[in-house]
Amino acid sequence: MENDLKVDLALQSDIEKAIDLPSYEQWQEWITAWLTYLNPDYSPIQSYELSLLLTSDAAIQALNLQYRQFDKPTNVLAFALLDDENLPPEVLAVLPMELGDIVISVETAQRQAHEHNHSLGCELAWLASHGLLHLLGWDHPDDMELQQMLEQQTALLRMVGFELSDQFYYAAEVY
Repeated sequence: MENDLKVDLALQSDIEKAIDLPSYEQWQEWITAWLTYLNPDYSPIQSYELSLLLTSDAAIQALNLQYRQFDKPTNVLAFALLDDENLPPEVLAVLPMELGDIVISVETAQRQAHEHNHSLGCELAWLASHGLLHLLGWDHPDDMELQQMLEQQTALLRMVGFELSDQFYYAAEVY
């Protein structure tokens, strides 16, 4: 069954004007493909929602301080909402499952893309895939699980047309 995915894409206006970002339609295509491939089974009707915010270093630093007690900018934050334990089955059968929010600093993504010699679109997709995996319960508390997560991100980016070397994920920043 194909996922019926809704993506709420919020772009901060100063970021939107500053650079050429992937379109809403591009994000919709990527995230739909990723969810179709990952095939989460949280929603009996395979319908999911998430929010993606592309923002500045200052804005993500404020969130990083508020929610993680780190007073510095980061590249991506994911706020999972996946908690269907208290929802009655009749609600789950008709409403999309809210996965949560992904927040990406475009300024940090620009620096990382430049440092690793790939496009901003590739870096943003990399960070979004990382955030999506967190929303679906993936984590990287140790090197082995980090390796698995990075390999999954590489597969997700290749699936939507990014040509990545096998060593791409070793250069990726993870916070």
